[in-house]
Amino acid sequence: MTPSLPWRWDAVLFDLDGTLADTVPLILASYRHTMTTVRGAALPDALWLETIGRPLRDAFAEFTDDPDELRLFQDTYVAFQRTVHDEMVAPLPGAREVMAELVERRVPVAVVTSKRREMALRTLAVCGFDGAVDILVGADDVARGKPHPEAVHAALSGFRGAEPGRCVFVGDSPYDLRAGRAAGVRTVGVTTGPFDHARLSAEDPDHLVERILDLPRGPGA
Repeated sequence: MTPSLPWRWDAVLFDLDGTLADTVPLILASYRHTMTTVRGAALPDALWLETIGRPLRDAFAEFTDDPDELRLFQDTYVAFQRTVHDEMVAPLPGAREVMAELVERRVPVAVVTSKRREMALRTLAVCGFDGAVDILVGADDVARGKPHPEAVHAALSGFRGAEPGRCVFVGDSPYDLRAGRAAGVRTVGVTTGPFDHARLSAEDPDHLVERILDLPRGPGA
């Protein structure tokens, strides 16, 4: 990223986990605890890594069709995460610098996350991003989570005059990229989460970068 160049996006939308915040260790610890508590043994991490980027309710639905067990999975996961969240979360390299510059240049910023609002606010606060975000859309703010575009549309509706084609959604998962594309915004995949270059490239994002500092600065970048 070259700080001397201006930002030309009408708004920049970010995913949170794996994009701005290093939370994969927390997510895996919460998953292992949940599976051990509810099922008596943890399943392979790879099964849960594949769900990262989707709302918790949708992710656990891959493991059960019993409504009571689904509720127990979610409640166990959230209760454990609340106890260990703050010491297991940190901003990803370069994220604070990018957010600070966007604030300085008065570029509107949204966070569109599959986290529930309560935990998303805690993550933003721990990472020092809470003062940089104009709009937050969490999993409990929409009926349909990513990869459905509802959350992206909800964020865009808060930015008066923003044209979708001049806005960008930055995320580390295929679900982010599908949601952004379906909403008509530009997409940037960043390989700072659990999905590698090949997996994100298969989603045909407008840009694919290895670090958030390399974000394109506008539609023509």
